[in-house]
Amino acid sequence: MTNETDSWERFLDPEVMRPTLLSATMFITTFELLKDCIVDRVRDFYTLGFDEKTETTPEYEQGVLARDKKRRALPASLDWLREHHAIDEGDLEIFTRLTAIRNQLAHELFNVVTGQMPSEYDSQFPLLIALLRKVEVWWIVNVEIPTNPDYDGQAIDESGITPGALISLQMLIDVASGSTALLEEWRKLHASGRPHQPLQMP
Repeated sequence: MTNETDSWERFLDPEVMRPTLLSATMFITTFELLKDCIVDRVRDFYTLGFDEKTETTPEYEQGVLARDKKRRALPASLDWLREHHAIDEGDLEIFTRLTAIRNQLAHELFNVVTGQMPSEYDSQFPLLIALLRKVEVWWIVNVEIPTNPDYDGQAIDESGITPGALISLQMLIDVASGSTALLEEWRKLHASGRPHQPLQMP
């Protein structure tokens, strides 16, 4: 079978294409979630309490954006997180590799999912999830919990923390992969008159 024939076989076979396309698009989605987490968390830390229309504050400009010559929020925020020990040099190297994979998928998605271009998106997805969790847990442990009096004097087990971003992501993966468990649970809550009660992950 020629490479072209093999590509068409992959492209036209729903049993092959569906999970492959799902995995690739979930990598892109998760990467964007990580990027938003990196930028938004740091910006909100400096702008919390200001008018919603305020995109920056002098403190954010000086403490974060000034770290990058072009005043780009993403590299500046990464540097801020590194300085505050939320991430390390190894994490920055991982982020650079993940960025390259994300860009490949964004620009060469057809060639990747049809097998015409090799990609590491599947093998690197666990590292993407781990980095997202690391950043989110750092914020919870070092910012949210210390400012919440309900946790005063309590010992915190970081391994037991599941950030909301990961819960939402898992729900998205479950639904996109065809699971109806969450839909059925929501219908039960709706029928009971409590449609806004938070769903519990199966």
